[in-house]
Amino acid sequence: MPAPGEQKPRSLRIDFHVHLATYDGSMHPWVADWIAQSHPGGYEEYAARYSDPGAFEALLEEEGVDYACILAELNPVTTGVCSNDSVREFCRGRKKLIPFCDLNPHLHTDLGGELRRKVESEGFRGLKLYPSYQHYYLNEPRMYPLYQAAEELGIPVLIHTGSSIFKGTRLKYANPLHLDDVAVDFPSLNLVMAHSGRGFWYDRAFFLSRLHPNVYMELSGLPPAKLLTYFPELARNTGKTIFGSDWPAMPRIRHNMEAIAELPLPPEGVTAVLGGNAARILKLKV
Repeated sequence: MPAPGEQKPRSLRIDFHVHLATYDGSMHPWVADWIAQSHPGGYEEYAARYSDPGAFEALLEEEGVDYACILAELNPVTTGVCSNDSVREFCRGRKKLIPFCDLNPHLHTDLGGELRRKVESEGFRGLKLYPSYQHYYLNEPRMYPLYQAAEELGIPVLIHTGSSIFKGTRLKYANPLHLDDVAVDFPSLNLVMAHSGRGFWYDRAFFLSRLHPNVYMELSGLPPAKLLTYFPELARNTGKTIFGSDWPAMPRIRHNMEAIAELPLPPEGVTAVLGGNAARILKLKV
């Protein structure tokens, strides 16, 4: 408890959805052009500055973020390639940065074994999946060894759900309903729906997160002012909802966190959304 007159410490804030500013020289131009729209002052200089992990950690400090999950991306057809190696090296020795690997079933055969190597030998602490960018259904049998390994390793799985504007994307693979099978078959595996079914499937994402103890909504790419339109009963689900920014496409991290804090949600619910839920499933010692 703070002493009389002493300010109460701010609760933990975690950004669960961050990409690197530059990919291994292979971000497709339509992706770079789209991100640049959020940076009217010029994206190239911004990206060059925050491609340095020290500068990026300083940016997180300015934005009021304690930890950020940094996502690899192996999408050669749709968005480009941000390799697992790049994410691992960017996060190496950085307290605030939590590396998430990506495994593409078209590029990896032993999915479970590869994930074990990534976590046990390379220090990854989560897994990001892009089914609509890599063209597979989440409940395909070939994916099950990957889920089994993730469950046994105790790491969370973040999954792109819902819409995307990028060339080559096939939206049928982004339906969160396919997670129902995975949640049932792997009840101890924490599954986080990036974008919460954006566009088509907000209702399904909300229902699945209420139905399954191990399924969470994640808010990246969703304007805070629209959240209660998309999820009228969000106040009932703050224990299963996680903040993500989708930086650098959505660079106003502090602004969005503060906008969520201003919504008519219970104070303990805001604390859970902005960091508490993420800290729990990431097993952070805070």
